[in-house]
Amino acid sequence: MPMSYKLYVGKLLLAFLLPVNALAANAWNYVQESDRLTNRNYSIARSPLPRSDLYDNMRLEVVCKDNVLQVTIESNSLIASQGSRFDVEYQIDKKPPVNIQMTTFKDSKRRGFTTEYAQTLVADMLSGQAIFVRVSTLIRKVLSGSIPLDDAANPLTQVLTDCGIAIKTNPVTEQTYDLADFEQDFGKLNEVKQQQLLDKIKKLIIEMH
Repeated sequence: MPMSYKLYVGKLLLAFLLPVNALAANAWNYVQESDRLTNRNYSIARSPLPRSDLYDNMRLEVVCKDNVLQVTIESNSLIASQGSRFDVEYQIDKKPPVNIQMTTFKDSKRRGFTTEYAQTLVADMLSGQAIFVRVSTLIRKVLSGSIPLDDAANPLTQVLTDCGIAIKTNPVTEQTYDLADFEQDFGKLNEVKQQQLLDKIKKLIIEMH
């Protein structure tokens, strides 16, 4: 199916599409857990999962442990061998993408972290409404997901407070989801997921007639 036709069908549904931020189930939450080895408590702001029919299964966590701020990413898929660096690209709303590196944990090939970019990443998340993440894996597969930030402020701020960190951010302004947004988000999906989305759009339009 030609891309122009796909975009045309997408345009027909723009008035009825949910915001991108609503495409993920559940919500951000704040939890406290205990380290089994040290018996010390640590706090976590845990993200919801992206929609599995559109994106890969991954989750972000912002962690304050032993007074150190850390951002972690976890996936069901292989990222890299234990203790290895890997590339991550993230984009807040319509802002330019940012490239950073994370490191897999020594006991996992599916979880990675950064302390180096943690404060910057959290500050960026506090300034937006959604974060789109791309992870370059060992097998050259790119994992991607869009995670809403609507209800992230309180859990993120609580974790920052636990670590004694104060970050100044610009207030988030409400953004209208328009055709340009749709085309940009549509282009981030692979061909299979584009077709799945178009099938759902077609079904919705038929139901609305």
